[in-house]
Amino acid sequence: MMMTSRMTTITMIHAAAPPRRFPGPSCPRRPFLKTLKPQLRILTLTNSSAHPPPPSISAKPSSQLRKTRNTAVDDDSKLTALRSLFSTPSNAIDAYIIPSQDAHQSEFIAECYMRRAYISGFTGSAGTVVVTKELAALWTDGRYFLQAEKQLNSSWTLMRAGNSGVPSTSEWLNNVLSPGSRIGIDPFLFSSNAVEELREAMTSNSHELVYLYEYNLVDKIWNARPKPPSNPIRVHDLKYAGVDVSSKLSNLRSELSNAGSSAIVLSMLDEIAWLLNLRGNDIPHSPVMYAYLIVEADAAKLFVDNSKVTREVVSYLKSAGVELKAYESILSEIKSLAAKGAHLWLDTSSVNAAIASIYAAACDEYSGGVGSKTKVRNSTTGHSGGPPAAIYRPSPVSLLKSLKNFAELEGMRNSHLRDAAALAQFWDWLEQEIQEDIVLTEVAVSDKLLEFRSKQAGFVGTSFDTISGSGANGAIIHYKPEPDSCGLVDAKKLFLLDSGAQYVDGTTDITRTVHFGEPSAWQKECFTRVLQGHIALDQAVFPENTPGFVLDAFARSSLWKIGLDYRHGTGHGVGAALNVHEGPQSISYRFGNTTPLMKGMVVSNEPGYYEDHAFGIRIENLLYVKEVDTPNRFGGIEYIGFEKLTFVPIQAKMIDMSLLSVTEIDWLNEYHSQVWEKVSVLLNDSPREWLWRNTRPLEKV
Repeated sequence: MMMTSRMTTITMIHAAAPPRRFPGPSCPRRPFLKTLKPQLRILTLTNSSAHPPPPSISAKPSSQLRKTRNTAVDDDSKLTALRSLFSTPSNAIDAYIIPSQDAHQSEFIAECYMRRAYISGFTGSAGTVVVTKELAALWTDGRYFLQAEKQLNSSWTLMRAGNSGVPSTSEWLNNVLSPGSRIGIDPFLFSSNAVEELREAMTSNSHELVYLYEYNLVDKIWNARPKPPSNPIRVHDLKYAGVDVSSKLSNLRSELSNAGSSAIVLSMLDEIAWLLNLRGNDIPHSPVMYAYLIVEADAAKLFVDNSKVTREVVSYLKSAGVELKAYESILSEIKSLAAKGAHLWLDTSSVNAAIASIYAAACDEYSGGVGSKTKVRNSTTGHSGGPPAAIYRPSPVSLLKSLKNFAELEGMRNSHLRDAAALAQFWDWLEQEIQEDIVLTEVAVSDKLLEFRSKQAGFVGTSFDTISGSGANGAIIHYKPEPDSCGLVDAKKLFLLDSGAQYVDGTTDITRTVHFGEPSAWQKECFTRVLQGHIALDQAVFPENTPGFVLDAFARSSLWKIGLDYRHGTGHGVGAALNVHEGPQSISYRFGNTTPLMKGMVVSNEPGYYEDHAFGIRIENLLYVKEVDTPNRFGGIEYIGFEKLTFVPIQAKMIDMSLLSVTEIDWLNEYHSQVWEKVSVLLNDSPREWLWRNTRPLEKV
């Protein structure tokens, strides 16, 4: 996004935010829509692809969670209704930006906050919509290009973000709008950083960024909008959490003191759930609840819908010194902190612009007009008695949460073994069905996997919508089959299955690609090169403080040798009985993330290769970072590597053994030996026989 130093006016309309702004619990996810729209305008022709999942927490078949798509006429009527609000006196805007996020910058959100999906029909987890009085455009990344082509109608222009010649949202607005136009946003749906970037990018044409506090424009036209979630919160057992809430709060307060902060506001839902050892059911696939949390030196306040708080949770929070407050009162509490002269820690990458701007305005009010410009980086006082000020730093909870303790890692290990047993039962069943020529849809297969998983102890739900793709559908990275439009599982085509589960003690995420007949030589070569990248990353040993992007090339090297690649990151962080996508760590070609991989972090290892309209290949295990005992320690530093959490066979018939080195074959045989040793004790009869057949040693041809 282009930056400029010129100034842009920000108009704030109706500074008080009414209750409608504030989320609540979970709703079903919108469907994956499959009808191809040939008239769809696409800015570039470059193909692309990317990586896995989104999330739900109720263990229901996908056929019960999804609906059918609205017609193009209905989509057009939505745009017409939305544009009719542009000219009202309280708005008076020329364009409106609709992001994917909720007020907590969540990657996956409750259905009632899926505003971008509602207005556009595009249901991928990442994307931004911009609507002007004449045009409508959607930006998304390479993971969703094929999906967006199918879901957008001719009223929309698809912007393939990241491709050469594709403008950013701000560049596009600067091109299509007259100078001095008014661009509206809902400040609750943008992080403070995102708004600053947008504001700076708009200056070249003197556009005015308008904060619309009173209501979200999409909500205004959404006639049958689902109700906010209202499911009960539960306590996450200490035997799985490993550290009690009092200790976690004490550690956080030490961080505040060291930073010279008197309070911190947390808005990321997984951070709040982890810190308080609570779990919710407000977002599909993610065990979190809609809430804010303010922690001070001598107090902690949880802002949440009281209807979700059980007596057990009330008692639990009271004993931990956590006060319950109405979710809607967060902005008034932010103002109160400024009035007390608080030095408030704000993570501007996650806290929404509404909170940040309200605090800045309150600082101005209580410090004679200088508060919004006051930033405290290092201080030894909390409530200083002086003017209030903001401390802009990344949330310390994000990193603390990513470093799994012994109990969390033990829960991850145990849940992965139970998950592996369910997968062995599933693959044994599926192969038998295919051999008997039973006709199976991609949805039926996904639902059967859910059935096997749901029988495992501690099962809570899926950790994302299962990606069950046969043939060309496997090339759509985040493909979600729909009951009315999905494909059949074809024995003559590659089948990609990316799935995961939430258990009370852990979170799983695994991808396997198989062929039920005879794969082509080209498919085997592609698969084998993906496997070589998977092995290379799994075996990596590297110095401490190494960021994930340094390792990304390990997984791509074998593909690069023949001019192939994949357009998604190689690995994402994973929570312990929390979000399947977790930061701050990642393994990706995007070198902006300099967070080092550290002991206790959990990451995915998932290289892939995709041929649009033909097939997709991905092999994914979860790993945790551990110390490695090397014979030398150059520079006196520690060296670290990975330990596997996932134990499910990799299909031998897909491998071109002539391409593998002896070391790579040894890795595969050792892995399969561990799979048999760890998982066979959990199986009986036919699934156990299936596991035996699929873990036999392989030899180089």
